[in-house]
Parts: sequence; structure tokens; C-alpha cells
Amino acid sequence: MTLKSILKYKPAGFISVAPDARVSEVVAILADKHIGAVLVTDNGKLVGILSERDVVRCLAERGVAALEVDAASLMTSNPKTATPDISVEQAMGMMTDGRFRHLPIIENGKLTGLVSIGDVVKAMIEQSQQEVENLRTYVAGTA
Repeated sequence: MTLKSILKYKPAGFISVAPDARVSEVVAILADKHIGAVLVTDNGKLVGILSERDVVRCLAERGVAALEVDAASLMTSNPKTATPDISVEQAMGMMTDGRFRHLPIIENGKLTGLVSIGDVVKAMIEQSQQEVENLRTYVAGTA
């Protein structure tokens, strides 16, 4: 199973902000959309990713002043990316090894989506359940 199969069942697109967006705006988007990260884009080009973890760390350091910081100051620049053709297992490995929860998807040089660790885990569980069902069918058919 590839990331393409995950993206097929997710709403098209992704949520992004400009590098000069204030953290207060980002927090409102995260809360409104029930998401854990936004992509930071400049003229359609991925320049970073800003997660709720980044916001929490900044709040711990700066207090309420963190809400006036811009996205570019907190984002992870040049985040790891993947193509839709990599396997779910490869994506899980990248995310686990890199200790991040969101993976931007680039296809033909263009940002096309975002998958979360939740998306990947769900896909792996569904794949395992399908394999178990296939084995049950096989065993029941040969008994």
C-alpha cells in the first residue's frame, strides 16, 4: 500500500499559511480545522511546517508573546517530504526515525498533500485486517 492510496480517501489539498502569518492565526486554524500542523508556503512553494508542538514550545519559552511571532520564526524549515509512491511502511519509518507526525507529499515537484501519523497507522491497521481476512478465507476454503 502506498501513500497515494491514503491521499485518495482524504479531502484534496492541504492547509497552509504564509511565512508572515502570526502564531495566533495559526492556532486559530489548527483549532478550527482540528489538525496538528499547517504547511508554510511562499508563492505555492513549501518552505516549512509548523506544528502544535512548535507552538507549545514557543509558549513555554515566551509566554503570551509567542502569539505575535510569525510562522517563519517557529516553523521547521525544509521539512522531510515524500512522494505518493512510497509505501506506508516507508512513511512510518521516516516519521518514526525523524520523530515527526506530519509528512508533506510532493508529486512532480509540486506540493500535493499532507499525511499524518494517524493516517499512516489507520492504513496499516486496515491493511493488516485485510490480510487476516484473506488468510481466514483461504484457510476456510481449504479445510
